[in-house]
Amino acid sequence: MGSTYPLTGIKVLDFTSAMAGPFATMLLADLGAEVIKIEPPTGDHARDWGPPFYTDKYSAYFASVNRGKKSVVINLRDPKGKEVIYKLVSKSRVVIESFRPGVTTRLGIDYESLSKINPNIIYCSISGFGQYGPYKDLPGYDLIA
Repeated sequence: MGSTYPLTGIKVLDFTSAMAGPFATMLLADLGAEVIKIEPPTGDHARDWGPPFYTDKYSAYFASVNRGKKSVVINLRDPKGKEVIYKLVSKSRVVIESFRPGVTTRLGIDYESLSKINPNIIYCSISGFGQYGPYKDLPGYDLIA
């Protein structure tokens, strides 16, 4: 993308799946941000949402909301994977995640952990039922809420 886009030069780490997160990071990529999608070893489960399928490897939905992004497979439970994440965080401006509350803390990728690596990091958390309240620990996609 040319340098005329408003988010050119901004690096975003995308730990999202389903709908709200991938759509948000798609918009950031459309505006020129360098979005790096972090996928688990099994791949994002939205790759299988279909038909229609874009190719035999992923659905049209997955292709549409992940356009313009880079993608890397990293096992967040592996210490070597965590090292890679921490290096990426040190060079990034934004982290967006869509885990249930508490998951990022267990994985060591919560705001408190990542802000020690990069004090200027902007951290966005998307969950089905928010971060607080009686339903916060319930699993759910953004569209359910």
